[in-house]
Amino acid sequence: MKWFDAGDAQLHWREDGDPDGAPVVFSNSLGTDLRLWDPVLDFMPKEGLRYIRYDTRGHGLSSCPEGPYNMGGLVTDTERLMEHAGVKDAVFVGLSMGGLIAQGLAVKRLDLIRGIVLSNTGAKIGNTEMWNDRINLVTTGGIEAAADATMERWFSKAFRETGELHMWRNMLTRQPADGYNANMAAIARTDMITPTSGLRLPALGIAGSEDGATPPDMVRELMGLIPGSGFELMRKAGHLPCVEQPELYAKHLMRFMDSIAHGSNG
Repeated sequence: MKWFDAGDAQLHWREDGDPDGAPVVFSNSLGTDLRLWDPVLDFMPKEGLRYIRYDTRGHGLSSCPEGPYNMGGLVTDTERLMEHAGVKDAVFVGLSMGGLIAQGLAVKRLDLIRGIVLSNTGAKIGNTEMWNDRINLVTTGGIEAAADATMERWFSKAFRETGELHMWRNMLTRQPADGYNANMAAIARTDMITPTSGLRLPALGIAGSEDGATPPDMVRELMGLIPGSGFELMRKAGHLPCVEQPELYAKHLMRFMDSIAHGSNG
């Protein structure tokens, strides 16, 4: 367990793998914390790669400053954390909200990133009215009021019938409601279409065929903004394919990193 003071937020972060390895930074989705990546890391190599994860402000063990937040602030948190950890030339893996952070960071600080994986995300996710409706729902009834509908968007039907669903539902409902709303406000105001279309770096998109939050077509459109990018569709998986099919997800990550010689084979 590590802490970093990013200014107006204190971030909980951790590192695993090879401390001298090539860095891989993970940024999680709205409503999850750094444990989102536990299943995938079980299938990633222990040598040659250094894994950095953190709880976005308003999530997990990170602090929850008063909102609303903006995407620029979330990007700055990540930028400062990477500098604190001595990370540059990283592969950055961002899922959903983390994918928006990845795009913003690549636009702002390309010196920190040599490749990005944009998982289950878009250049713009939803619209202001949709996010405001969800903010009002959580303000009135807490995250519990939004939990069942969120599970339907997050996971395939088959996964929702397993006992493991309860763990992820609990993770969601135990996030601070104020932090959840503050991050939703940031997503609502984010449109990365123009900045992302100027990116020129190795990029991979990952989508889940049963994703009810960021459908495959949204991810395909996003990757169409970055010339030469790749795309992987994970069938029978929802918004969090790293949870439902972690071994296959890890293979996609490793193929991408091998293709740019990132890690012990580089």
